[in-house]
Amino acid sequence: MSERLIEIFVNDSDVADARTLLLAHGARVWQESAPAGREKLSGLVAAHRTESLLRTLRGRFGDAPGFSAVVMETEAVLPPFDAAFEDDPETETAQRPPNALERFLSRDRRSTDEIYDDIADAVSVDFEFLLTTVLSALIAALGMRSGQVAIIIGAMVIAPLLSPTLALAMSATVGNHALGIKAIRTLAAGAVSVLIFTAGLGLLIDFDLLAPELHSRTVVHLADIALALASGMAGVLALNKGASASLVGVMIAVALVPPLAAAGVYFSHGAFELALRALFLFATNLVCINIAGIAAFLIQGLPPKRWRLTATILTLWTGLLLLFVAMITGRIFLGIAWTG
Repeated sequence: MSERLIEIFVNDSDVADARTLLLAHGARVWQESAPAGREKLSGLVAAHRTESLLRTLRGRFGDAPGFSAVVMETEAVLPPFDAAFEDDPETETAQRPPNALERFLSRDRRSTDEIYDDIADAVSVDFEFLLTTVLSALIAALGMRSGQVAIIIGAMVIAPLLSPTLALAMSATVGNHALGIKAIRTLAAGAVSVLIFTAGLGLLIDFDLLAPELHSRTVVHLADIALALASGMAGVLALNKGASASLVGVMIAVALVPPLAAAGVYFSHGAFELALRALFLFATNLVCINIAGIAAFLIQGLPPKRWRLTATILTLWTGLLLLFVAMITGRIFLGIAWTG
């Protein structure tokens, strides 16, 4: 998936400009007629150059009637595509050539539009989302009750809360307010549904409040923060590469639903301190995923709309994490032993 096939539909009068832009971005180009007086230009483009090409096309033809562009992944290309193309400084559409580090970090990365489409589809509060969230909470709660780790892992795999969490990180990176609001709404709906359902479940089923798998969701160590940061960054890298299998592995490492399920069970039994400690673990994971997610998006070259906004949000998340670290290490005492 190191190349992308991009198909552009433009009016006859814009064909020359569109071809020039494709060639300036190192595309292998061919042309064919399309209905309604338009022309279709197809081009093979290196994956790391797709972002720049789409941005340039949007700026040049975004308001032109009849313009559209479609990007598709490729499985194989013959003859092999020459991805060693460099920007020509003599071309008026050329930008600063990426340095070696930028090329390495952004290699094979999908464009912002591709990533956005995947994330946007996963942050809708609909019946399927709520049902999957409740089912994952049920599986997690019963797995913690019986102490069967495999069942808990199954709950982590199907839990849908990781997608809106990464959507929140992406919205902060690229300055997309609409996506951020949608992600917050989806996260809130999912978290509340888990708490309500598991609280009800705790009233119907007996739970041993000191069961190891259940009680472990009330203990937070500094190592948990390191794990959450590393897993959050790995999740974004997997998302950017389109490797869904890797993303599932990250969902197993950073669990959002089990701490929420544990909190609901503890609330139902009146163990409010243990419930708050479980919520603290959930909040810690949430903050870490967002910090690592924003950092990974920036490292891989996603363009912030406003650097000041992105830096401010990242600073706020980091400040919140430092507060959590102070609470875990006992430098700030709030009456609850967060580390057990």
